[in-house]
Amino acid sequence: MATQPIPRMTLYRQWLDQTQGLRFDSYEALWQWSVRDLRGFWRSIWQYFDLQSPTPYSTELVAPVMPGAQWFPGAQVNFAQQVFRHAAAAHAAGRPAIVFQNERMAAAGTPPQEMSWPALQRQVARLAAALRGMGVVPGDRVSAYLPNTPHTIVAFLACASVGAVWSVCSPDMGPVAVLDRFRQIAPKVLIAVDGQVYGGVAHDRRPVLRALLAGLPSVQHLVLLADLDPAARAAEFATPQRQAHDYARLTAADNGDAADPASAPAWLPFDHPLWIVYSSGTTGLPKPIVHGHGGIVLEFLKGSLHNDIGPDDRFHWYSSTGWIMWNAQLAALLGGTTVCVYDGNPGGPNPRTGQPDWGTLWRFAGAARCSFFGAGAAFFASCLKAGVQPMQEADLGHLRAIGSTGSPLSDACYQWIWDHCPQVDGQPIWLNPISGGTDFAGAFVAGNRELPVTKGEMQCRCLGAQVEAWSEDGQPLLDAVGELVCVQPMPSMPLYFWGDTDHQRYTESYFDMFPGVWRHGDWIRITPHPESGSSGAIIYGRSDATINRHGIRMGTAELYRAVEDQPEVLDSLVVDLEYLGRESDMPLFVVLRPGLVLDAALDRRLRDAIKAGLSPRHVPSSIHQVPAIPRTLSGKKMELPVKKLLLGADPAQVLNRDAMANADCVDWFVGFAQRRLAAAAPSAA
Repeated sequence: MATQPIPRMTLYRQWLDQTQGLRFDSYEALWQWSVRDLRGFWRSIWQYFDLQSPTPYSTELVAPVMPGAQWFPGAQVNFAQQVFRHAAAAHAAGRPAIVFQNERMAAAGTPPQEMSWPALQRQVARLAAALRGMGVVPGDRVSAYLPNTPHTIVAFLACASVGAVWSVCSPDMGPVAVLDRFRQIAPKVLIAVDGQVYGGVAHDRRPVLRALLAGLPSVQHLVLLADLDPAARAAEFATPQRQAHDYARLTAADNGDAADPASAPAWLPFDHPLWIVYSSGTTGLPKPIVHGHGGIVLEFLKGSLHNDIGPDDRFHWYSSTGWIMWNAQLAALLGGTTVCVYDGNPGGPNPRTGQPDWGTLWRFAGAARCSFFGAGAAFFASCLKAGVQPMQEADLGHLRAIGSTGSPLSDACYQWIWDHCPQVDGQPIWLNPISGGTDFAGAFVAGNRELPVTKGEMQCRCLGAQVEAWSEDGQPLLDAVGELVCVQPMPSMPLYFWGDTDHQRYTESYFDMFPGVWRHGDWIRITPHPESGSSGAIIYGRSDATINRHGIRMGTAELYRAVEDQPEVLDSLVVDLEYLGRESDMPLFVVLRPGLVLDAALDRRLRDAIKAGLSPRHVPSSIHQVPAIPRTLSGKKMELPVKKLLLGADPAQVLNRDAMANADCVDWFVGFAQRRLAAAAPSAA
């Protein structure tokens, strides 16, 4: 059975004492220092992890301002360079870089495959050389339409090596959602898969790929990964204006010399763009968020202290490539940790019965010998409801930690994990729920194995993250629910939004409510625990109208485009009612053309259109026909008031009829809310 090593947070504290003369008698004291002395704290992370730069930096932080903080000016870094610093030592110790399995392998009984550090390094170098041969230079965008496989990690690291800016969408996303993202950044190269098997069904994505290429005239080179059909060839997508290349050929052993010094990762300015990720708001296109090499490296190395992972660990966090947890999983390579990657449906289906099989990932965790197993909170809720017995599914003797994120983890799930996962050193397994965001590619509140775990809470505020709960008038709250804010800058906060030349959209996204202070859009309560010298946190869901569907933030505007493109639909409104302790619930309200009725056939067509155009995650929990959509006098859909109403708020407090263009439609929603809340209330004894 697994045993717990000395917590990595403890080792860091000991290092601070021995090398900096800094001693803290509690985690709260350590945290307070980390947010009051930003320069000293982030310098300590640089030094503790022994980051390298061929040129010195002039200061850790020019000025503690948001937005616009400048970190480590003069330093040069590269994400890929930091990853491959560990290659020789890890390989000599017999540790692989990647452990991988997909649905097809699992169904055939094929055990997970291992990729060694030298093999990873060679493939990355070959693909990086190929990108340079295509004319890719630092700052060019390389987009990817790829699944959660080692190929995607190789492609990302190759892009990082040459200084290209990476951006990926999962192949379960339809052309509308992908083009809404990639059109904004005008990629020079597109790396795409021909298809994938998900849920036991083969999905040929070549028709989608053709639509993407038609909508992306900036693409000069296509690289095709033949994963579903080994006979697929890139040549069928070549045109006089666009060259096409086979991924397998570019990474083959006979394609270039991986030892060539020119193939080594390029040193880049600390704030050189690394990737573009997308976090959708309630209006407009998805926000193309740009993060830098240096800030991401620092944030994820710091995060390894909170996740308590190092070179001896095997780290798995189930994700698609469309979720920021994919980035977080591969970032474990920065510390020399083995990453364990599974591509496929986490809920089966079982190849023998055809029924959902929520033991799939547990069997992978056993076969891959994972020491850390992470997933979205919805996964653990599904396991609980399905009656899964993880320790009967696989030998989990190497497992010593469980991570959860994406949405609040219910108390029942805490208990289920403790009851059904192996004990470590005679104690319940360490449970590490975290909460953060795509926006800054990190966590605000997370775990610390030095501290006790309280059911329903995250253990602590992260080092270097001055997270507080604020009232609407900007006053800090303790042990009360308020807006989650971050008062001080962090290195991984966005450099900018792509194309947002005056930074207006960036500023409006985070700093409109409290100028100079990051407002994240979550409800949070900071819970003091003086007995352990720490403060925990409880996240209560989104405080705005953005959809958070099982951890992936999506904009309502994307869904409206897909729904309202249907000829039967005149108008629509969607709200995300996910909240602590409740089922994920996302009702969609539609206004239909006169004379039409929302029957089962139309309901199915709307769901199919949303799934095909966007992704399965966008499909609503229920669809309701309404007479009209509440709108303000300026014509804006009243998403947040409707959300508050359906969560039980007083209609008079959240729906100002005098400020509405169509106040007569309010009564329908009030009645719907009353019926919904009555149905959810426990029956009287």
